[in-house]
Amino acid sequence: MSTAAEQAVADQKRALRAEVRRALKALSPDQRASEDLAIQTTILDSAWFKASKRLCAYISCQQLREVDTSKILEGCLSSNPGQEELAKDLYVPRVEDKNRNMRMLKITTMDDLVKNSMNILEPSPVDATGNDREDVLSSSSPVDLLLLPGQAFDRTGRRLGRGGGYYDTFLMKYQELAKEKGWNQPLLVALSYSVQIMDEGVIPVNSTDVPIDALVSSSGVIPISAAALQRMQ
Repeated sequence: MSTAAEQAVADQKRALRAEVRRALKALSPDQRASEDLAIQTTILDSAWFKASKRLCAYISCQQLREVDTSKILEGCLSSNPGQEELAKDLYVPRVEDKNRNMRMLKITTMDDLVKNSMNILEPSPVDATGNDREDVLSSSSPVDLLLLPGQAFDRTGRRLGRGGGYYDTFLMKYQELAKEKGWNQPLLVALSYSVQIMDEGVIPVNSTDVPIDALVSSSGVIPISAAALQRMQ
């Protein structure tokens, strides 16, 4: 892609992000809460989520107007009787610098999270015993699922992030690792409010944008890739 074409895509992305931010801001608290509950219930009740043993998931941030993941995270970390099938190895993001470096570190309780300089919850780099937390890129076993945030999505798998490139960079690293190890690629599942789902062709992409496998909105699951159609039915 030429420099002029790259700049045109960047400008289109910037304009679309602003448009989606306005739409999210216009969502009433009741509407957001209703969609948050519907999305999390769909995921927690699904066979594909229950079957997953290890996953990466984002920690939702209210000021960024991300779909709430608190019930999903609590379910993954649950040790309550009767909820054992939901308990999973959980890795959550920690931003390391401003150069697109983000790690996914294992946590065992919500108390493992601390607020960073942006007031966003992240895992502390070391656990309560002073040991480094396990990095998913150093783990000896694969994850089967990644739950992703974003600004906009469509039904062909396009995802528009916030512009930092952190998730696309991490996803490319993880997909390369899975290929090297001979692991199945994890399902990339984005959580989306209804106003974030765009018509086909609206979201501009370039070569570093990683497509998603499926979308979950308040209307249900939208499987996109062949892997999602196979595993999410």
